[in-house]
Amino acid sequence: MAEKRYVGIDKDQYGGMTPTGTIIRDAWVFGLIPESETCEGWAMAQIQQLYDRVTEAWEPYGHLVSNLPSELRERHARIYGDAVRRARELGWDPDLSDEDG
Repeated sequence: MAEKRYVGIDKDQYGGMTPTGTIIRDAWVFGLIPESETCEGWAMAQIQQLYDRVTEAWEPYGHLVSNLPSELRERHARIYGDAVRRARELGWDPDLSDEDG
């Protein structure tokens, strides 16, 4: 059985409004990967390694956007603002994204 590969943030549900999409956007914020990298075709082990690097990058800031230096905070606002706009264009409704049942 072939190893599961990631579809890419641009092809992920609502433009990446998923946990994996968050990892990728945070990696863009911290400059761990270029913003042009969608991670399409990445193995889950690669995504996990990126997650570990993102977690390490967040640690000095207590995982809070408000603690980021202005350059990173502005990059975060731009990247996440763009993502939310795109997701809404694709029909994403944040109120319906968590289906607790």
